[in-house]
Amino acid sequence: MRIRKREKEKVSILDLEGNIDINSSDLIEAVGWLLNHRKSNIICNMAGVNLVDYIGISILAIIYKNVLNHKGKIKFYNIPPHINKLFNIVGLDKVLERFDTEDQALNSFGEDDIIAGIMEKKLRRRFERAVFNSKIEYKQKFSHNAGIYKGKIINISAAGAFIIGEKTFPIGEMISTKLYLMPNPGVVKLEAKVIWKSSSDVHPLEYPAMGIEFYNIDSQAQKAIIEFTERHIAGKDLE
Repeated sequence: MRIRKREKEKVSILDLEGNIDINSSDLIEAVGWLLNHRKSNIICNMAGVNLVDYIGISILAIIYKNVLNHKGKIKFYNIPPHINKLFNIVGLDKVLERFDTEDQALNSFGEDDIIAGIMEKKLRRRFERAVFNSKIEYKQKFSHNAGIYKGKIINISAAGAFIIGEKTFPIGEMISTKLYLMPNPGVVKLEAKVIWKSSSDVHPLEYPAMGIEFYNIDSQAQKAIIEFTERHIAGKDLE
């Protein structure tokens, strides 16, 4: 395969072309070279990748683990739909950070730092759940024929929400959501990952329902949701 290295905003970008297969050890070498030169924030542009076979999956797992061992981050964008489908099948969708555009991938590094700063404050209230009944619309992110489903938010935190809806998806499924957090901040569009599903036997009053974790959330949306949950928690404390 062909690999072109470039740098933007202190992030190393690898433009990949060809197949990721048994002949792609040069990808491991390219990532290793970056890590040896203290370049641990890496993005792979997959637009030119035609095929990823099962050896290629192992290669991607190796470079991912190598970057993590160097306390870095590696992200992917412009992933062709058929390769995205393969990632979903083998479970890489639960591991790899995937974006539609280069700008989204680049911006995510800054957002990671902001969110990490919030987490480091260890302010318990910021991640408490506020009980709140509101509307939500959602659909599968990586489906060309995705229907839009409606549901109700039962509770929400800065990290995620618990929703009851017309349809639930498997754990690990990526969804696009539209939250109606009235009156302020209003309608908020977010990506999320399904991390929990209710059972009709165990949770008969909360079925069908699922827990979602917000994903690729930008700092402005994170701040708005934190402020929203804090207002409702504060209101609860006054009752």
